[in-house]
Amino acid sequence: MSRRTNSPAPRVRSGRARVVAAALTGALAVVALTGCAGFEYREDICSDGEYPVLSVGGTGSACVPDAEEPPAGFARYPEGKVPEQVDDKWDVYWDTHTLDKDGNTVVAPDAG
Repeated sequence: MSRRTNSPAPRVRSGRARVVAAALTGALAVVALTGCAGFEYREDICSDGEYPVLSVGGTGSACVPDAEEPPAGFARYPEGKVPEQVDDKWDVYWDTHTLDKDGNTVVAPDAG
């Protein structure tokens, strides 16, 4: 007597499916072995539709909608010295510098 099971018949893969499966397996192995080396996440200072402003006389900052002027006590960063991403060159620089009431760049009084 022959036994009949309800299990599905094995699927036969075409040659193209094998190549795709092998490529995906290889890509996953590379990512697993390198620990995602080469992929670096950088956080933007502000969201789309906003720009960063600096606290006058201090090292604080904020983000303001593009269509608005900076609030009282804040100013736009000097042109060419605007931080764009957390810990970029200008973000680090403005940790120890600020603008005085006349718009001059000075060492921040609270710089450690």
